[in-house]
Amino acid sequence: MNSPKDPLKNTSDNMAYLLKSITLVFIAVSSFTATAQNVYNLNLESSIELAKSQNNRMLILQESLNRAAYDLKAATSSLRTNVSLHMTLPQYTETVRQWEDSLGISFYPVRQNFLSSNLIINQPLPTDGNLFIRSGVQNLVDYNADDRLAQITSSIGFRQPLSALYGYNSIRTAHKQAELAYEQSLKQLKREELNLVYEVSLTFYTLLSYFESLNISRLSLDRQQEASDIARSKFAAGLIREVESLQMEVDLGEALNNYDMAVFNYNSQLGLFKEYLGIDLRDSIVLQSDLTYVPVFVDVEKALEMALENRPELRENEIQIEIQEMEIRRRKAAGRISGDILFNYNFIGVDKTNLAIPLQTAYGNTWQNLMDRPGSFGVGLTINIPILDWGENRARVQSAEALLSQYTHIMDGNRVSIERDLRTTVDRLHNSLKRLKLLEKNILVAEKSFEISRDRYAGGDIDSQAMALERERLNTAYISRLESFITYKLMLSDLMRKTFYDFEKDMSVLDL
Repeated sequence: MNSPKDPLKNTSDNMAYLLKSITLVFIAVSSFTATAQNVYNLNLESSIELAKSQNNRMLILQESLNRAAYDLKAATSSLRTNVSLHMTLPQYTETVRQWEDSLGISFYPVRQNFLSSNLIINQPLPTDGNLFIRSGVQNLVDYNADDRLAQITSSIGFRQPLSALYGYNSIRTAHKQAELAYEQSLKQLKREELNLVYEVSLTFYTLLSYFESLNISRLSLDRQQEASDIARSKFAAGLIREVESLQMEVDLGEALNNYDMAVFNYNSQLGLFKEYLGIDLRDSIVLQSDLTYVPVFVDVEKALEMALENRPELRENEIQIEIQEMEIRRRKAAGRISGDILFNYNFIGVDKTNLAIPLQTAYGNTWQNLMDRPGSFGVGLTINIPILDWGENRARVQSAEALLSQYTHIMDGNRVSIERDLRTTVDRLHNSLKRLKLLEKNILVAEKSFEISRDRYAGGDIDSQAMALERERLNTAYISRLESFITYKLMLSDLMRKTFYDFEKDMSVLDL
C-alpha cells in the first residue's frame, strides 16, 4: 500500500479552500435546528460509531443477538444439574365419592387434608438420558376416620433412550442448534453493521457533496457578481453594449437561484443524515471532513479469499446445511427401533395412626418403618418396533434429503455470485482511482484557464458568453472531482462490507 498522497498540493487558493481539510460548521441553517438541544462534533468515523449505538435498526438487531445469547445460555444450563422442590401446602378436599362393587353402587363422604413436599435432583446425561434422585414426605389426614397417614420416600433412578445411542441425540442437537443460532445472529449483526457503515458513509458524503455544491454555488455567485460589476463599469464607460450588461445581470440572477437551490438540497440531506445517526432533528452538527485520500491497490485474490472466508451468506448456508443434516438424522431415527432403559431403587416408609398421636411421633414411626423395610427396585426395557407405515417415514427422509441438496446448490451458486461480484467491484475501484487522479489534473487546467479568461474579459478580449462558459467549466471540474472522490470512498466501504476486510487499514473488521 502506498503512503498517503495529498492531491491538493500546488493548487490555487480556491482549490485549497474546497479540497483541503475543512471544518464545516452549520448551526441554525434550517427548521431542523431551530431549537437545538445538543451539538455533535462529527467526522465520518464518529458518525459511524454514533449510528451503531443509536440507529434503530442496529438496536433491533442487538436485541436479536441478546435473545440468541440467552437461548444459548439456557441450552447450556439445561445440561447441568437442576434441582426443584414441589410442595402441596395444603390441599383440603370435602366431597362425596362413588364406590362400585359386586354389591352395587354406594356413596361415602370424604373430608381430607393433604400435604406433601418433594425434592427432585436431576442430572441430564450426554447420552440424552438422565439420572435423578427424588425424596419426599407426605401427610394425609382423614377427618372422617380420625386417621393420619404419613409417608417418607426416597429413590434414585436412571433413564436412557435407546435411539440416542445410535441415532438422534435431542439434548446435543438442541445445544448445537442454539450455538448455530447465536453465531448466525452475530454474523447478521456484523453484516448489518457494515451495511450501516456504507449507508452512513453514503449519507455523509452526500451531505458533504451538497455542502461543497453550496460552496461552489457561492463561489460562482461571487465570481458572477464580480463579472457583473466589471460589465456595469464597462457599460458605463461605453465599452460594451447594454445587452451584454443585461446578460450579465441575468447570469447573476441564475447564479443566485442555483445558490438558493443548493441551500435547499443541503438542508434536506442534513435531516436525513440526522435520522441515520439516530439523533434529534433539532440537534446541531459540527461536521469535520478530510477530502484527502489514500490510494489503495487491492489484490483481487486476497479480496476473494477474505470474502469466501467471512461472508455471512456462506456461513448461513453452512448453518442451514448443518441443521438440515440434524433433521435428517431425527427423521431416520423416527423410523427405527426405539425404546427406553429404566432403572430405579426406592426406600419407602409408611405409618397409619390416630389423629390423637402427635405428628412428631407419627413421622418417627414412619422413619423407623423406612429403616426396617428393605429397599425395592425396578428395571424396565420398553421397545417400539415400526412394522408398516407404507413408506411414510422413508418419504419424509427423502424430502429432508432433497432440501439438503437444495441448500447445497444454493451455497454453490452464492460462491460463484460472490466471486463474480467481487472481481467486478475491485476492477471498478481501480478504475475509480484512475479517474480521480485524472480529474485532479483537470481542475488545475480549468482553474488556470479561468484565470486567463477573467483577465482577458477584463481587457475586453472576450465577451460575457465566453466568460460564462469558462466559469461553468470550472464549476463542472470541481463537482466532477468531488463526485469521483465520493465514489472512490464509497467503493472502498462497499468492498469492506463484501469482504469483512478494511483494505485502507489493512486489517479484518472482525478484529475491531
